[in-house]
Amino acid sequence: MRYQTKTKLFGLPLFAAAWGPDPEARQMRGIAVGIVAVGDIAVGGLVFGGIAVGLVPIGGLSFGVFALGGLALGLCAIGGVAIGGFAVGGLAIGFKALGGLAIGVYSQGGLAIGLYPQGGTVIRLGG
Repeated sequence: MRYQTKTKLFGLPLFAAAWGPDPEARQMRGIAVGIVAVGDIAVGGLVFGGIAVGLVPIGGLSFGVFALGGLALGLCAIGGVAIGGFAVGGLAIGFKALGGLAIGVYSQGGLAIGLYPQGGTVIRLGG
């Protein structure tokens, strides 16, 4: 299924959706690109997908500024595995990290590793 609005902003459709294969375009997965995008692979502003890339991506694999997902990478990342400037997750790696296993300059968690760790078990790096 493929759909996108005709109205555009910054050259991108306001809304785009794409699921499943598209033999005509030779796509095995739906690739949606838009300000708001939903699909197997979604790219844009506010995006939802198995693989999501954008300002606010939400999905299995999320890459962006405010990422939320199973594996989230971004400036602010929240997920099962979160990697970013500010990371919250089961495994959190970042400048500020909060999680079961937190690794960062400022870390807090069940096991916290960093320069200023806090939590259950702490490993202080650098003295």
